[in-house]
Amino acid sequence: MQRFIATLILAASVDSLAHRACADDASTIAPQRVSVTEADLDAIWKDPTFQKQFIGGYGVNAEIEPRVTKEEVALLEKIRPLMADDLPKAEEMLRKAIGEAVVPGKVETSKASSSKASSRKPVKAEPSAILDFTLGGALFQQDRLDDALVCFKNAVAKFPSFRRAYRNIGLISVRKSDFPAAITAFNRMIELGGADAYSYGLLGFSHSSKQDYQPAEAAYRNALLLQPDNLEWRLGLTRCVFRQGKFEDAAALLDVLIETYPDKAEFWMLQSHTFLGMKQPLKAAMNLEAMDALGSSTLDSLSTLGDIYLSENVLDLSLSAYLRLIALDATQPIARGLRSAEMLAARGGGAQARTLITAMKSAQGEALAATDKSKLLKLEARLAIADGGGDEATAAVLEEIIQLDPLDGEALMLLASHYSRADAPDRAILCYERAAGIESFAANAKVRHAQILVGQSRFADAIALLRQAQELKPREDVARYLEQVERVAKNRSS
Repeated sequence: MQRFIATLILAASVDSLAHRACADDASTIAPQRVSVTEADLDAIWKDPTFQKQFIGGYGVNAEIEPRVTKEEVALLEKIRPLMADDLPKAEEMLRKAIGEAVVPGKVETSKASSSKASSRKPVKAEPSAILDFTLGGALFQQDRLDDALVCFKNAVAKFPSFRRAYRNIGLISVRKSDFPAAITAFNRMIELGGADAYSYGLLGFSHSSKQDYQPAEAAYRNALLLQPDNLEWRLGLTRCVFRQGKFEDAAALLDVLIETYPDKAEFWMLQSHTFLGMKQPLKAAMNLEAMDALGSSTLDSLSTLGDIYLSENVLDLSLSAYLRLIALDATQPIARGLRSAEMLAARGGGAQARTLITAMKSAQGEALAATDKSKLLKLEARLAIADGGGDEATAAVLEEIIQLDPLDGEALMLLASHYSRADAPDRAILCYERAAGIESFAANAKVRHAQILVGQSRFADAIALLRQAQELKPREDVARYLEQVERVAKNRSS
């Protein structure tokens, strides 16, 4: 976008010299190319038609362009070659002319000695806004944006309907990310009848940057109407309608973009999000699969693909996407893969989750950090317990984790659950007691401990633990369970 704006400013500075001062509507001078090279500029300066237009035809349309004097025409003719070869010299001559403008044939007469010729002084005249405009172009080409902006603002102060100056104020403001100023300038230019595709497009960009998507959409639609083949305008419009939740419009716009640029991964990805917004997840999955076939998959696209299949309960396809995610970047943090394995397990895909865990451990190898290894081991243990209580190997793994970190409450809870299922209540109670000493696990550990005691008919001890758990973290389900245990204990004692 920065190079794009620079091109428009450079083209505008050329226009300020090539334009017939006031002859043509500003829309006729919109640059037709995105890139202007030094060779292009040099060719413009040397073009005979340009030179003829440069020195003739001033003052034809004074409503949209400032008038210039014959002296200023002569000055601009001298400056023309300098704009290509010697910008500092052009700047010097323009500054001097702006500061020393004189009305030809007009003089001031001193009141004290009106009869003396020596008292007659030339009358100062305000230099044409064209000079300020041309100076702004010279400064911009030297990458002095702030100084150029001052010149363009001086030009519109002198000539309030100077459309091209408003245009350049807008262009520089966009480049400086001053979007409110850009919007004001482009709006004024359009009010003056000087709308063109680039001004509409950058007006849309400015509104969009402020997250004001309705006027941005309108501006982009006008830009696209004037330049239907412009990628920036179509993509800008697509993003605006997407942000407003107009997913069908966005999908239709993206159909054209994808057909024209089938290798652009961002278009496939954006359309997949529009399909998700339209509640058509399998269409979104087709787009993401197309990206993968093109070799353009990203970590985000494969993760989204796996999540879509998971939401549709197609667990094998979900696993396939997650495995491709790991293969794409074997060194990525395991957090994403761990989340995926947990979601597979929650959906009843224990086998798929274990396959994914094995793939993560294999991909990381010796580089797997101790904390990450612990997380994977705990997930494996949960899966084993969920499948039927686990085995001694699972218990050994959890014991190893606890030896490394005695305050690992999750491992203690998992090990206690394993011993409880393995009919080893004393060892389970020991683990729950240790977990109860950890604040974040205390309430849950006391409830689980109480459940074992209820199974042993130790109701009084269980009631005490449940009441302690409720003091730490009140829960309706625990309250109901406590009432049931108290009722049973009362019945047993009567």
